Amino acid sequence: MGGLPDAPGINVAMRLTPGLGVHLRGLADELLVKDFPGATIERADREMLATAVSAANDCFFCMDSHGAFATALLEQTGATERTALIDSVKVGSSDGFDAKMRALLHIARTVRRNGRDVTTADIAAAHAAGASEADVQLAVLIAAAFSMYNRMVDGFRARTMPSPEAYRARAGEIAANGYSVPPVPSAPR
Repeated sequence: MGGLPDAPGINVAMRLTPGLGVHLRGLADELLVKDFPGATIERADREMLATAVSAANDCFFCMDSHGAFATALLEQTGATERTALIDSVKVGSSDGFDAKMRALLHIARTVRRNGRDVTTADIAAAHAAGASEADVQLAVLIAAAFSMYNRMVDGFRARTMPSPEAYRARAGEIAANGYSVPPVPSAPR
């Protein structure tokens, strides 16, 4: 699209105006990084919810970048045995996750498709599996926000990096600092 910043993925939208970038990064921080009152799921789980929604929306930039961010968080906390779950979630599976995360992944994928399709039985199943009300709310919010982010990336026909490894450097920055610290500009390629 003519007139758009030359940047990969969501960075196109973030660079349209300085204020927009601040708000988009801030929303990501609120949902994926900061404490959410009453929530019990970890940051890596939140990133996996974002990865699952992005995968279901076929938004490869968001799927691969948030998968890399989840990987960095798992490595940071020493939970590397869970990194295989990221590949599972990218193909639409919930295999290997505990019952709580399976229920939250189901809710997030349902919201991604149609929020009105989430049933009281879905919510009751999440609660029965150990999810708090805040965990359910967070799954809904992440699904809704990432559907929006995914539409921005795809609507602008934003560039996607050639491989998931391309997100590693930024993943470490996000694991350490969250989203509101803008990426360090790299040299043109």
